Amino acid sequence: MNDLTEKKKITIMIAIMVAMFFSAINQTIIGVAMPRIIASLGGMDYYTWAITIYLLTTAVATILVGKLSDIYGRKPFILAGIGLFTLGAFLSGLSNSIFQLIAYRGITGFGAGIIMSTAFTAIGDLYLPRERARWTGLMSGIFGISSVLGPLMGGYIVDHLDWHWVFWVFLPLGIVAFIMIMTLFPKVERRQGETIDYFGSFFLTVTIVSLLLAFSLAGQGPGKYAWTSWEILSLFGLTIVGLIAFIITESKVKSPVLPLSLFKNDIVTLSNIAVFLLGAGMMGVMIYTPFFIQGVKGISPSGSGYIMMPMSIVMVIATSFAGQFMTKTGKYKALAVAGLLTTSIGMFLLHFIHMDTPISILILYLAVIGIGLGASLPVFSLTVQNAVPLTQLGVASASSQLFRSLGSTIGIGVLGSVMSSRMTSRMTDAFAGAGGQQMEQLPPDQVNQFAQLMNPETLLDQPRLTTILNGMPTEILPLAEKMVVMIRGIFSDALTTTFLTGSIIMLVAVVVAIFIRAIPLVSEKDYKTQQPQKAKAKAE
Repeated sequence: MNDLTEKKKITIMIAIMVAMFFSAINQTIIGVAMPRIIASLGGMDYYTWAITIYLLTTAVATILVGKLSDIYGRKPFILAGIGLFTLGAFLSGLSNSIFQLIAYRGITGFGAGIIMSTAFTAIGDLYLPRERARWTGLMSGIFGISSVLGPLMGGYIVDHLDWHWVFWVFLPLGIVAFIMIMTLFPKVERRQGETIDYFGSFFLTVTIVSLLLAFSLAGQGPGKYAWTSWEILSLFGLTIVGLIAFIITESKVKSPVLPLSLFKNDIVTLSNIAVFLLGAGMMGVMIYTPFFIQGVKGISPSGSGYIMMPMSIVMVIATSFAGQFMTKTGKYKALAVAGLLTTSIGMFLLHFIHMDTPISILILYLAVIGIGLGASLPVFSLTVQNAVPLTQLGVASASSQLFRSLGSTIGIGVLGSVMSSRMTSRMTDAFAGAGGQQMEQLPPDQVNQFAQLMNPETLLDQPRLTTILNGMPTEILPLAEKMVVMIRGIFSDALTTTFLTGSIIMLVAVVVAIFIRAIPLVSEKDYKTQQPQKAKAKAE
């Protein structure tokens, strides 16, 4: 599609960006709302599953659609993605239990994976790498804008309306996006001589699902298994078997779903490792910062949205700068290293926050993280696309999205285990002494009330917490308030330990990024200059 006029390309890009915004805003709008949704549906122990299943199905859809879109074109898949995403969001709003929400979020994840894979690849169809950098920056900026609007709207909805509207408010935009892609996006002919790799797709799916399930199910609490349990070890074993079968299959088939030759390219391999670590580390901020704001600081969901907003605004600005910088200079390595290092520093600073930390300091630390994420997020999909031929654009882009999704899902599992382990340890210590003895002296009905205060879900629902405290007898109210402060402190310590772990993961990503080999981004001017030279050389 490089031969299209610039006006036509821009029109197509607008349609793609509308589809991306629809997907992104429906992800970010539920971030600050999820604590209240979980408090309403119950199932704090299954909270991460509502996110994990989304990332799992996103990962599977991303890589499977990458190769298929290389064969059949991007249009039918991006339409299917919008349709599935819309259906999943609608059903999520109808959820009556945490398990229904998890199932419907899985459907939404399939749609999101298809949209993500095809949208970023479509930029590569339209533009050469150097011009692509500007649009990649703008596409990443879509996430930044949605990160500003989403938390604000999500917080307002759960504070003033029914939480179900969090999933429904932007559904009309999905219809608009579907119509725009249907009418504006050009259809391409099927690539001849290509076949679908069914066995490779199956073994790859088995590998991804078993790996992510292992990390998601391992840990402490209801529905969790010890890392050394037979359930978790069996899943890791299945992962190894699936991976071996996948490698054997891909080395024999004519059109592999994920060509092994792709990973012989050191730029692709290191970029995917870096984006994997980026996805894992950033979960510490995106998932657990709203928990700190609402559960530890006792701020409403809408207030949480306002506190997260500066980080998102800074991220949009940094992303825009990154795109312009790469387009102008054709360079990206320094941007990736600086962005990841800044993110790591910001997350390290979050390790030192506590109940009494001023909100202004928290906002400042989040803004530092916003700068780092904004600078680094647009880079890695571009480095991968720049390092492969056009015939592998779809599968290469999909591999980048896959590793980011894998990182995010595994990151949630690891960081969730860190938080749970730390919280269990602190709770055991706290109630092994005087706190436990005071509880034993209370009447049974008051013990039940105190048990509710010990549940972190209660801290995430301020109206419920106020109701419980107001129902306490006057003589034990001071003890109840003291317990709330203690639980907030334990929750704070568990969350800040999670932030430290995320910072370490980001630091490892910095080391990986340093070793990425930098090659200049090809511009349209370079392409036009090279083509006559290649034609002349071929004629001679």
